[in-house]
Amino acid sequence: MRKPLVAGNWKMNSPDESCTKLLQKMLEKTHVIESMLKTMPNAEVDIALFPPSVYLKDTQEILSGSNLQWGSQNVSAYNEGAYTGEISAAMIKSFGCTYVLIGHSERRCLYEKLELDQHILDKIVAEKYCRSVKNGLTPIICIGESSDDYTSGKTEEIIARLLDILIEERGVKELAKTVLAYEPVWAIGTGESATPEWAQEVHSFIRQRIAKHDPETAESIRILYGGSVKEGNAPAIFAGPDVDGGLIGGASLDVEEFIHICFAAALKTG
Repeated sequence: MRKPLVAGNWKMNSPDESCTKLLQKMLEKTHVIESMLKTMPNAEVDIALFPPSVYLKDTQEILSGSNLQWGSQNVSAYNEGAYTGEISAAMIKSFGCTYVLIGHSERRCLYEKLELDQHILDKIVAEKYCRSVKNGLTPIICIGESSDDYTSGKTEEIIARLLDILIEERGVKELAKTVLAYEPVWAIGTGESATPEWAQEVHSFIRQRIAKHDPETAESIRILYGGSVKEGNAPAIFAGPDVDGGLIGGASLDVEEFIHICFAAALKTG
């Protein structure tokens, strides 16, 4: 059984003072959930937070020594150099980060405004994946279709394209060092979530696509669902056998709701 992971993406939210308070409150509530899980055989969950990068130092100071993990919302495709505003994988690692988000749809939108070809965007994701793994970070690679792709029935085509590029870049076994996150773009920040049945269907497709290359990697890799996950719909979504947790946006800023989502993921193994 794969250990569920719940990742809270704070995006560009939370001013300095409230960020510190949010981290401290999250830490306190996490102790509560850990105590609850001790009474439930086999129930477990990994929890990771993704604050804005300017708060990574604060995050490291507050969360060090706890069971909470943290990561960066983005990473550069380059090791170093004249890339103003970029953050390298080595810099991210120096702040104690375990994870890094790669290819989030909201990042892709910035590139799409430059009218870059989707294949080029996928190659950029692959380059960031390589930099992250080489620096000991676990990338959470976001993958999903736009509203137009969804209505046109191109979901599997879009997902297969990126998976094939990732496998071509470093081989299928290297994917075991990553986490994948299916995020239907039409559900990001819209309040509209994929049905549990649809989420499971797409997650199953992802796992089967990887299994064609290596069944062992396919079985071990964690695949998260991201797209308007709330306390109310989390249990049904996480019930899918191929859904291994969630990439949570807005709900991760509400500590009580986020902890309930984490608990729902933990019950999957309990």
